[in-house]
Amino acid sequence: MSATELAPTFFLALIVILLVCRLVGWVLRAAGQPPVVGEMVAGVVLGPSVLGLLAPGVENFVFPQQLRPVLYVVGQIGLVVFMFKSGYEFRTEQVRRVAGPASLISTAGMVAPLVLGGLLTWLAVGRVNIFPPGVPLFVSIAFVGVTLAITAFPMLARIILERGLTGTRFGSIALACGALDDAVAWLLLAAVLSIAAGSAGPVSLAVGGTFVLLALLAVVARVRGRVVPVTGRLAPEHLLLAVVVVLFLAAWYTDKIGLYAVFGAFSLGVVFPRSEAVDRAVDKLTPVATVFLPLFFTYSGLNTDFGLLVQPSVLVFAVAAIVVAIAGKFGACWAAARVAGEPNAIALRVGTLMNARGLMQLIAINVGLAAGIVTRELFSVLVLVAIVTTVMATPMLSLWDRRELRRAPAALARQS
Repeated sequence: MSATELAPTFFLALIVILLVCRLVGWVLRAAGQPPVVGEMVAGVVLGPSVLGLLAPGVENFVFPQQLRPVLYVVGQIGLVVFMFKSGYEFRTEQVRRVAGPASLISTAGMVAPLVLGGLLTWLAVGRVNIFPPGVPLFVSIAFVGVTLAITAFPMLARIILERGLTGTRFGSIALACGALDDAVAWLLLAAVLSIAAGSAGPVSLAVGGTFVLLALLAVVARVRGRVVPVTGRLAPEHLLLAVVVVLFLAAWYTDKIGLYAVFGAFSLGVVFPRSEAVDRAVDKLTPVATVFLPLFFTYSGLNTDFGLLVQPSVLVFAVAAIVVAIAGKFGACWAAARVAGEPNAIALRVGTLMNARGLMQLIAINVGLAAGIVTRELFSVLVLVAIVTTVMATPMLSLWDRRELRRAPAALARQS
């Protein structure tokens, strides 16, 4: 397919993606789900699991193989902008006062799913057809463990923001834990890819590059107060161009060192200078994420085939993976919060938010698929885990809220 043929194909695919995402998002909004969850589910609907099953000719016509790399690349633009905006809305002062319990909860939320996920994968050896040929067994075990240890930090931040939980203690703890977990998870993922490649190069580059990134971010954070007056003197179009150039530079750098573009975008957003002029420039990027982020979810959905789960052994593994994921994240974070002295109401909410994996797990398993260390069966299983654990979050938060409302009158009656 030539470039001139690819352009109209891309436009048609974009129209279909945006309309289906809006429709699925509208349906799920009634269940209290944020728009990003609707886009996740819509991506699966447009893939072989639904559209390909019902009308395979339509799927191949709208999403030919030659188009899929384009969807991935353009989707990365939406992903980077979304993560930058999430970082820009993040406030570090919210998490400083909860650093103590957050470190304990974050450690538990990393170690438990990592161990449980690895153990489950080891037990599946010789029983479940999820292992790619030629890939060391330890790589598959470690990869599943790392992906189950990931938290959907940007989605977590979005849920907290949309529900007005930004100033709450459990919201602050969850934000701190999510940021720590994902930073460690990306380094672990780089280590797994290094082992798969048979070289220490990738993990060395990731670790060394991370120290350089942190130093650069510290410099930006220190001088941003001096930069703020300059932003007000720039023409809006020049300021917008500067924001985009710096954002894409950060995304390029973290991609090259193995931490991936999303990490650089979010980190830059956290330390970026803030002013009314910058706020307006960042707001202008919102349509970019609105239009292009669904392409990333669709690309993931096109690689997801839940029809592969009809194999009894793969289906059993998928159910076990969901159970292990929930126990490892929700259970471990709840228990660690209680050990840290947090009330049960806070511990339950922290565990619920940390259990959502959504976007970040999709990014990780797409990296694994591109590296050839993930089979289509395992990819589909992990997509299912990401969807189930993410969709759980808002209904469970509502459940804890209803429980507290029911208990409040009883507590007042006892006091009187």
